[in-house]
Amino acid sequence: MSLIITNIALHFLSKKEETGEVVLRLGPENSDFEQESAKTTNFVDGLHAIYNAKGSKAYGSFSSMPSEGDTARFVDLMESYLTEQQNFYDFSTQAANVLKNEIEKYDIEETGYLVICHYEYMGGRYLLVTVIPVSEHYSVDGELNISAAQHLDTNKMQLAARIDLFDYKENGQGNRYISFIKGRAGRKVSDFFLDFLGCEEGLNAKEQTQTLVQAVEDYVAVNQLDPAEKQKTRKDLLSYCKEQKASSQDVSIQEVGKVIESAGSEQDFYQFCQTQSYPIEESFPHEQAVVNKITKYSGYGNGISLSFERSHFGEDVVYNPHNDSLTIYKVPPNLKEQLMALLESEQDKETLE
Repeated sequence: MSLIITNIALHFLSKKEETGEVVLRLGPENSDFEQESAKTTNFVDGLHAIYNAKGSKAYGSFSSMPSEGDTARFVDLMESYLTEQQNFYDFSTQAANVLKNEIEKYDIEETGYLVICHYEYMGGRYLLVTVIPVSEHYSVDGELNISAAQHLDTNKMQLAARIDLFDYKENGQGNRYISFIKGRAGRKVSDFFLDFLGCEEGLNAKEQTQTLVQAVEDYVAVNQLDPAEKQKTRKDLLSYCKEQKASSQDVSIQEVGKVIESAGSEQDFYQFCQTQSYPIEESFPHEQAVVNKITKYSGYGNGISLSFERSHFGEDVVYNPHNDSLTIYKVPPNLKEQLMALLESEQDKETLE
């Protein structure tokens, strides 16, 4: 099913270098997207794909706290649009002014194009709100003259949130109908964006995924599976999670129980989780990077990069914590060839000397 745009608006926020004043330039009210429908759909489809691919997301809901002063809350503006009390363009311009106030309050440099889009995809209805930074690119004409221009750098999208409108309407008391990109480590840039939306973090996808992985490890240990069965269980979980991520579906504990069903176990995985009282939701959006580590160990630093299957640990790969050393048996053939060539090269140098 293709993506269907219901409404879209674009406004531009910039800062004057001399004074630091935030300037808001509103987009046209009567943009005829019908004439540019293919380009607009491709643009939003690209934003949708980039947003879905972002690994570090958190989930939350609108805060019940009243707004400060006379500033309107984003949720109230959105509601007035959804209930047809005002049109989409008026909603978007008012939201843009709220964002302008937040940028001024935080005194940060994050500016760019504010895109607000109401669209449908795979039976879901969403409102995507994002600030896309501007980057410069260069081109050369037929006379070999270089010219510079600006473009929307969608790949650098960091300030973005998406509201699941179905979930918001049906489960307004829930804690995860808003998803947003987590701010980079050590930065508070995303804080002002969450304040702009009036969003407070609820479900932590990373913690939920870590709990799931730990529960699976406990489950295979309690059922005393042999090493091969343990590795198969981990790979089955990994495959299931990859499928869910690809289809933008939540991970379900009951479904995981069916996927990693163990013959001879007294309890299935779902019953095991309930018995152990893990702090985990029945279903939740997961972080694939956390699940990937269940079958592989990897690390890099000081010019060394290493990755190996978990099943090799203790056999083909042995770690000695006393002298902080790692011994690798059964060196991969392609690496062995390189090492042998390096040894021969070093021996030839010694001979010449």
